[in-house]
Amino acid sequence: MAQGRYGRAERGEQDSEFEERVVNVNRSSKVVKGGRNFHFSALIVVGNRKGQVGVGFGKANEVADAIRKGGELARKAIVTIPMSGATLTHAVSARFRGGKVIMRPASEGTGIIAGGGMRAVLELGGVKDVLAKSLGSANPLNVVKATMKGISLLRTREEILDKRDISTL
Repeated sequence: MAQGRYGRAERGEQDSEFEERVVNVNRSSKVVKGGRNFHFSALIVVGNRKGQVGVGFGKANEVADAIRKGGELARKAIVTIPMSGATLTHAVSARFRGGKVIMRPASEGTGIIAGGGMRAVLELGGVKDVLAKSLGSANPLNVVKATMKGISLLRTREEILDKRDISTL
């Protein structure tokens, strides 16, 4: 198969490792002399269900182009989720503008107790057991960005002990 300039195959073949999910598509319009001009924005989450997840926000004149751009941006912004087994390492809360999220580790078999965009981020990130709540804004962009901010605040036990200069026994 022919390779494109960016190293990937040209005919729509993606990284088979990453799964992509469209969280939200928004249409906006501008009124001009000849009628209305529509533009689209798409919020995309990609993840491999093994601890890596990324979020992208693409904008274009067509829905398909906005989704494609969002997917590309999400693949560039992938972060690793520190996990303890199949859950988070510790409880965390984060804010992004009007959106506030609270995420807590849960015992095995609990599942993902979360809604909306937060569920998509945690599922594609590979978290299997978590208790999460979204407060404040219901805007999917703010909720997803607050979730990603919360993930960036997570630390592993080893990182915390290393920062405190404590050796593990």
